[in-house]
Amino acid sequence: MDVHTLIAVVGFALVTSITPGPNNMMLLASGVNHGFRASLPHVVGISSGLMLLFMAAGLGLGSLLAQWPQLYLALKALGVAYMVMLAWQLWRAGAPASEAEAGSSVTPRMGFWGAAAFQWVNPKAWLIAIGAVAGFLSPNASGADLLVLALVCGLVNAPCISLWAWAGARMSRALAEPKRRRVFNALMAAMLLASVWPMLTV
Repeated sequence: MDVHTLIAVVGFALVTSITPGPNNMMLLASGVNHGFRASLPHVVGISSGLMLLFMAAGLGLGSLLAQWPQLYLALKALGVAYMVMLAWQLWRAGAPASEAEAGSSVTPRMGFWGAAAFQWVNPKAWLIAIGAVAGFLSPNASGADLLVLALVCGLVNAPCISLWAWAGARMSRALAEPKRRRVFNALMAAMLLASVWPMLTV
């Protein structure tokens, strides 16, 4: 992979990683509800899952999905259903301080494995991986080129998405009051559902 292509890959990874999407909405909510440090396994899980997804797309899984649209549709349906479930959990979540009084549950924290596995049913992640492989690798690209693409995208992704968890953690004190926290979680649930809509039209 030449220098110009590498720079283009970095730019692509930066834009696709830092813009709003299901992963970043969940990380913002995780930062608010659990803090930055507790959200780091979620961050690493996302980036690791994306790197594996890039490798899978480059090794032919992307072509398989193109040949079998029913399989891609099934993955999309599974991903959307999972995001709807996460949105419902966020909608019902309350602040930790109010749990004993109101009986509302704190939003569950997603760990490394859950975040990594989620990428495989995340339609946006599939679109990014397939688009990157098709756009930056030639048909006769080597395995080393694919590995570089996956590593660069994963390494750029991690600090970009960390900003969302950090921003959430910075907002946590302002949202410590139970009613504010419930409103925030409801807003994040709505935004997570809103991020699903563009995927349904692809």
